[in-house]
Amino acid sequence: MWNYNDPFEDCIDVSGLVAFYWNKADAWFEEDEEVFFNPKDPYRRVDYLQSSRNVRVELNGETLAETTQPVLVIETGLPCRYYIPKQDVRQEFLQPSEKVMGSQYKGEASYYSFSIGEEVVGDLAWYYRFPYPEAAKIANHVCFPQGKVDLYIDGELQEKPHSRWD
Repeated sequence: MWNYNDPFEDCIDVSGLVAFYWNKADAWFEEDEEVFFNPKDPYRRVDYLQSSRNVRVELNGETLAETTQPVLVIETGLPCRYYIPKQDVRQEFLQPSEKVMGSQYKGEASYYSFSIGEEVVGDLAWYYRFPYPEAAKIANHVCFPQGKVDLYIDGELQEKPHSRWD
């Protein structure tokens, strides 16, 4: 545990309160459900929407994926993400990565690197093999951060957003 004994100027007074180190606890719970990555933000919303839009992902002019069955993930504060069924991703470019990350809203994400000719782009896309039940629509769908690829929606090139994943 840790705390601040004296309040900081221009900050809410937290003296008399304590905080816990996330990585030093054996487990965290919200009610009776264990929290694995960090607690959910009560002011954040995540929606998973089936779509029939044509979504095409390109890298250096090479099409990596194309589908008319994406799942759109709309999450407060982030650009809309387009999750593409794995069968609509060109398998010959996929290389499993060692990278694994976690989301309190979706579960554990594994990454893919992509090998195109001599070029290998590490950790270019992620997927959730076994997402949390509320995120079941994105199971085995691949997401490419739009800032790292060219994304076409219904034939129109999208502007590249800026987020910590792009």
